[in-house]
Amino acid sequence: MGAAAEDAVRQLGILMDQVDAPLRMTFQNVHQGHPRETMLRFLKAREWNVSKAHKMLVDSLNWRIENEIDSVLERPILPVDLYRSIRDSQLVGLSGYTKEGLPVFGIGVGQSTYDKASVHYYVQSHIQINEYRDRIILPMLTERFGRPITTCVKVLDMTGLKLSALSQMKMLSSISTVDDLNYPEKSETYYIVNVPYIFSACWKVVKPLLQERTKKKVKVLSGCGRDELLKIMDYSALPHFCRREGSGSSKHSSSNVDDCFSPDHPFHKELYELTNQQSSHRELLKMGSLHVSIPEPDPDDAKIVEVIQAEFHKMGEQNGSTNIQAEFHKIGEQNGSTNGHNKV
Repeated sequence: MGAAAEDAVRQLGILMDQVDAPLRMTFQNVHQGHPRETMLRFLKAREWNVSKAHKMLVDSLNWRIENEIDSVLERPILPVDLYRSIRDSQLVGLSGYTKEGLPVFGIGVGQSTYDKASVHYYVQSHIQINEYRDRIILPMLTERFGRPITTCVKVLDMTGLKLSALSQMKMLSSISTVDDLNYPEKSETYYIVNVPYIFSACWKVVKPLLQERTKKKVKVLSGCGRDELLKIMDYSALPHFCRREGSGSSKHSSSNVDDCFSPDHPFHKELYELTNQQSSHRELLKMGSLHVSIPEPDPDDAKIVEVIQAEFHKMGEQNGSTNIQAEFHKIGEQNGSTNGHNKV
């Protein structure tokens, strides 16, 4: 890292030393003993502009306080049948780790329906996964490998992509805005697999809209991506939808233990058990979903979404339907955005 970057970290560190005690406390939950790495992420998300990175970080810490994010792992989604329904319709999970120790998250973009609960429950579930990753998984890996591990890789399964998912745009926009402004630079790479023709056609339109650093993080792989992914992870770490060419589905496999989307997968069972254990420490458990305020997305990012939506409506009139623009919006906005361009 160059001298200018190091100086930016130093300046941001001085500013963070001056924030109020409540912000310092929640900042500790964010950085988990590695404030430098956290400040680097926010600086990257704001193109090394110290004042913009400082504002972004302080705004994020205030958002955490206002929405009680530090205690989100004490809020299990109840009853358990509702939680299982969310897992069946919001397809995401930890499948393993790369050879370098980074967590591998599989995401079923094409077959997530988000139709079993309110938006508040899906946002709560998403934030709980983020916080469990950042407060439990990554510190565990950092200790195991003896070096800071603060990011992950994501494998996006496009199986089942349809035009009808345009209705999910608001949901995915809410989730991506939360990530964009509060969990920047958390994904090293996005691997996109099981790509249908419609995705390929859309990618040609979307790719020029993304900033160069974002484009470098997105890798569109052939087929299920198994051969390429095996270069960075063992077979046991592959998401279930990457293990066999032409499986044709990212829904639950025959073995729930191997299916990272399943509520019976060890990752989801451990996360849910933790939230239940943590909730027992509260005198009174609040029932119902956690209503998290969703910040307004960057106007330029919103404009890009409008362009993507228009293109998809055009494709829908010509061919039928697909919902891919929402995930592109998520990729582009997630993990930091700056004026005029999406950032990852």
